[in-house]
Amino acid sequence: MQTFFSQALGVHAAALRAREDRTRVLAANLANETTPGYQARDLDFGARVQQHLDAATASARGAHASLAGAPADALRYRVPMQPRADGNTVELGIEQALFAQNLSDWQASLSFLNRRLAGLQKVIDGGR
Repeated sequence: MQTFFSQALGVHAAALRAREDRTRVLAANLANETTPGYQARDLDFGARVQQHLDAATASARGAHASLAGAPADALRYRVPMQPRADGNTVELGIEQALFAQNLSDWQASLSFLNRRLAGLQKVIDGGR
């Protein structure tokens, strides 16, 4: 049954989870904007989606999969345009723009997922 839902929802569920992960990373950057020595990070979206897809495939096969121990290669350090003397690489304007773009992308992923679920509901209801 879980395999059916994984196939039916496609990449949209994994993309939504990856967007949520990126939101956490960008929020941490914004929260640490004044922390000396803090290094801004960002998420490799494609790598994180693939990790979520691999975890879903493994759980569909009955294997235990967890993203808690996922390799950190999905996280990348951001190179600042204007380095600061205190070593902090967070640039507020850039982080805010990336956060807003990620929110917009999250909403789009959620819309795709909702449409997919509505289509499945229509099939279950017999096309009514």
